Amino acid sequence: MVTANNKTNILSIKELSIQISLNGLSFCVLNTEANSICYLKHIPFSEKQTPFNTLDHLKDAFNNEEALLDSFRTIHVIYVNELSTLVPKPLFEEDAIADYLKFNTKILQTDFIAQDEIHINDSINIYVPYVNINNYLYDRFGTFNYKHYSTILIEEILQAEKHAEDKKMYVHISDTHFEIIVSNQGKLTLYNTFNYNTAEDFIYYILFTAEQLQLNPETVKLVLLGNIKEDDSLYNIAYKYIRHIQFGKTNTNYLIENTKELKHNNYILKHSF
Repeated sequence: MVTANNKTNILSIKELSIQISLNGLSFCVLNTEANSICYLKHIPFSEKQTPFNTLDHLKDAFNNEEALLDSFRTIHVIYVNELSTLVPKPLFEEDAIADYLKFNTKILQTDFIAQDEIHINDSINIYVPYVNINNYLYDRFGTFNYKHYSTILIEEILQAEKHAEDKKMYVHISDTHFEIIVSNQGKLTLYNTFNYNTAEDFIYYILFTAEQLQLNPETVKLVLLGNIKEDDSLYNIAYKYIRHIQFGKTNTNYLIENTKELKHNNYILKHSF
């Protein structure tokens, strides 16, 4: 989805990606000339915020982070929330857009509903962005693109699996939730998101999903993305129950100026450009 007016700075060599969640904000700046990520910062919230408080945090970041005072050629906004659902494009009807969401989540009559087209599997991702934040960004920058985070995640994983001949379970981890994406010979079998508090929550949902899809923990390949590293509690409990575990990697070739950044970290941010 694109919101546009005439303020885009076509002379800048930098692009900005903003990941917006009620649990925190993330910012990533790409230097298109050097093909490098030159700024990457996460601002976690101590507790879940409202969209109005989240906007206050966003304004504060733009007022205080020097890297965000620069001009940008393009702005990419990623909305992270559970307010989304997938509909096969042949079955999609514009007039029923709110009804699709009502099956999966509670929405308000005043909610603005947006849609992303996922071309690789011919589906429509219906979701709720935060209109107050869109309005602020429109006033500040003019042209910007926005998507739901699951759109990027599904697109990139299916692209990576396009020529695969087996089944894989991908797990993308954030601080308070994680996503499970199951592919079979490059086709999407399942996408779902789960909240978790403990490592036991984490492995329960993975094993439950595997059981429901008749995936054998002894043979299925589990690919880990996002906020996880070897020997942390989530990795260790997954390794205890799943035989074949590996870390994924991005489909991009950006240079990362922070040498501590792992290839599977910040997967969605890196693929948002």
